[in-house]
Amino acid sequence: MISKRWLALLAAFGASAIYGINHTIAKGLMPSVIEPYGFIVLRVTGAAILFWIVSLFYPSEKIKTKDWPRFVACAAFGMVINMLMFFKGLSLSTPINSSVVITLSPVLLVVLSAVFLKERITWLKSVGIAIGLGGALMLILFGAKTQANAPNIPLGNMLFIINATSYSFYLIVVKPLVARYSSITLMKWFFLFAVFINLPIGWNEFAAVDWAHLSFDTIWKFSFVVVGTTVLTYLLNIYALKVLSPSTIGAFIYLQPVLATIVAIIAGADALTGLIIGATALIFTGVYLSSRAPKGVVNKN
Repeated sequence: MISKRWLALLAAFGASAIYGINHTIAKGLMPSVIEPYGFIVLRVTGAAILFWIVSLFYPSEKIKTKDWPRFVACAAFGMVINMLMFFKGLSLSTPINSSVVITLSPVLLVVLSAVFLKERITWLKSVGIAIGLGGALMLILFGAKTQANAPNIPLGNMLFIINATSYSFYLIVVKPLVARYSSITLMKWFFLFAVFINLPIGWNEFAAVDWAHLSFDTIWKFSFVVVGTTVLTYLLNIYALKVLSPSTIGAFIYLQPVLATIVAIIAGADALTGLIIGATALIFTGVYLSSRAPKGVVNKN
């Protein structure tokens, strides 16, 4: 019989695998089928509907009045700016670039935690931050400027950094709410607010899609992004969190560039270059150094 720990590890791997595949799936739909902001309207609306349906099977929770502004802020950073910048960046750049740059999230989280939570940054973390950001700058400044279906790679890579920064803000803002409310309660409200914020931004692009004549190939790809990337990954990570520590689950983010690269190359959507390999090595080194626990501190699973 498979142990709970192995099932949790499989769940965490499954979530990262879905994310890795998503870089190529979502890229293939933009902009030929749907523009990025219209895609976000579809994504958050679909996720909101599914999370509200799931919430029917959970106890209802009353939200304290003082927490509503934080709910809105979480939606803005986690389901609006974060998603808009990622999908817009993906429409301009490549799947491999996107999967590499988003691994900067732990580095950016260290910086933002120091600013807003007053967490101490050691000299080793400082070196790691510099190395990680240096790797990202390599891609932006010295990488290919354009290629097939990637009209502005440097701008797209910059948007990935904004995406990662926004998500790091979200992780800081959401922290007090996690202790007070269930995950389903948080997600159903976050995504509902995200629908209303995203609608004015992406409605024109959403309405421009020829919904009546979508092919089966397009429909299943849309379904993958909404159900798989937005809802299923969340549920898998929640299951994994019951057994594994957050740091262990966070480590699975490093699988994304590997999986995304394999999928992108097989699908013919991207190509691996020496610059990408070098930038990836720098970013990974930076993340490792900036996220190392101090001596004497042991991460328990």
